Amino acid sequence: MRKVFGIGETVLDIIFKDEQPIGAVPGGSVFNGIISLGRCGVNASFISEAGNDRVGRNIIQFLKDNHVNADNINVYPGSKSPISLAFLDENNDAEYLFYKDHPHDQLDFIYPNVERDDIIMFGSYYAVNPVIRSQVAGFLEHARQRGAIIYYDVNFRSSHQQDVMRITPNLLENLEFADIVRGSTEDFQVLYRKDDPDRVYMSEISFYCKKFIYTRGARPVELRAEGGFKKSYPVIATNTVSTIGAGDNFNAGIVYGMLKYGITRDTIDQGLSEEQWDQIIHCAQVFCAECCKHISNSIPPEFGKTMELKAPSPALPEGKE
Repeated sequence: MRKVFGIGETVLDIIFKDEQPIGAVPGGSVFNGIISLGRCGVNASFISEAGNDRVGRNIIQFLKDNHVNADNINVYPGSKSPISLAFLDENNDAEYLFYKDHPHDQLDFIYPNVERDDIIMFGSYYAVNPVIRSQVAGFLEHARQRGAIIYYDVNFRSSHQQDVMRITPNLLENLEFADIVRGSTEDFQVLYRKDDPDRVYMSEISFYCKKFIYTRGARPVELRAEGGFKKSYPVIATNTVSTIGAGDNFNAGIVYGMLKYGITRDTIDQGLSEEQWDQIIHCAQVFCAECCKHISNSIPPEFGKTMELKAPSPALPEGKE
C-alpha cells in the first residue's frame, strides 16, 4: 500500500466568532491534511515536533485516534505547544494570530521507509524555516532519491513578510524539489506582489516546477502545466461555516486523488492528461468543500469513511465521461 508522509508544524487552533472562543482543535497546515487522509484509511504518517505539555500530548493522541502514524513526533524537554487564534468574520473567513517561538524550533528524526510512488506533503513557514532547514531539505532529498512524489503548498502568510528575503533561497530549493506546487493569491501577493496566475507561473514557478495549482478562494482554481496546458475549475458552491483548513484539505484531496486514480512517479514524469487533472482537482474541491461545512480543520470522520480507498481507479480514456 502506498504511503503518505506529511512534514510540518503542530499547533492548537482556538477559533473565535464575534470575539468569543467557540472551539479549539489540534492543527497545523500539513497536519490538517494528513488527518483527513488518515480518516480516509490512507497509510499516513506525520513528522513534526510537539510541546512537552498537555496540548502536545493531546495532539499526539489526536493523530493516533485518526489513524496517522505518530512515531516521528519529537517532544523536547521544556518545549511549549504553539497556539493559533483564528477569528471568523461575517463571511466565516478566518484571520489568524500565531504564537510560536520559531527561532527555537527543533527537528530530529530517523528517516522513515520512503519508497517509490509514496507521496510527501510539505509547506508553510515550516518548509522554509532556516532553523530546521538542513533537516527538512535532507528528508526531501532522501524522498526524491527514493522515487517519491513531492507535493508543496507554498502557504506563506503576511505574518512572515519581513522574512521574505531571508527565506527566498529555501523557497526556491523547495520549488525545485516539488513535483506539484500549490499556492494561493495571498501567498504570491506577499512573496512577489503579483496576483495573476500566468505571471506568477511564468516568472516565478515554471523554471523550477512545471505543475502549478493556483487557488483564489471562491474564484476558480487555475491549473498550469507543461506544454502550455492551462485550465480553470469553478469551485463547488458551499454553505461555508468556516474556511479554516480549506486550503489544507484541498491539498489532502490532491493527494487522495493521486492515490485513487493511480498517479505514480512514472505518470508525473510523463505528464498528466487533462482527464487525470480533472479527476484529482475534483477530489481536491470535494475535500475543501466538505471541510468548509464544519467548525473543524479536516473532513469529518464519517465523510472519511465514505471515501476509504480501494484499488486505484483508471483514468478516463480520452474523450470519455
